[in-house]
Amino acid sequence: QVQLAESGGGLVHPGGSLRLSCAASGRTFSSAAMGWFRQAPDKEREFVAAISSSGGSTAYADSVKGRFTISRDNAKNTVYLQMSNLKPEDTAVYYCAARITPYYSVYRTSNDYRYWGQGTQVTVSS
Repeated sequence: QVQLAESGGGLVHPGGSLRLSCAASGRTFSSAAMGWFRQAPDKEREFVAAISSSGGSTAYADSVKGRFTISRDNAKNTVYLQMSNLKPEDTAVYYCAARITPYYSVYRTSNDYRYWGQGTQVTVSS
């Protein structure tokens, strides 16, 4: 069982930055591939970024590539999403997700993940 708790959301002006954190409980974090997803009002949940259990592989949605960076600290059981040059269209609830896996893979679809956090709101507005 993995419990996830996101933090770091808030209101930011266009062009600004935020860093989201996702703290995980349990001893299996180092075996968990992690992902960030987001859901805007009246839209489907969409993939944002993913990282393998070792941190050696990452993947990004085209819409955030070059602006967002996913990273993890297995000693702290935490995954991060550094967001820069934020745009109004980045406004959404951001969720982190975990999948326990023996493989060093990244996963891009929500069905790949078993465990989910409650989400943190990010609002980009002037």
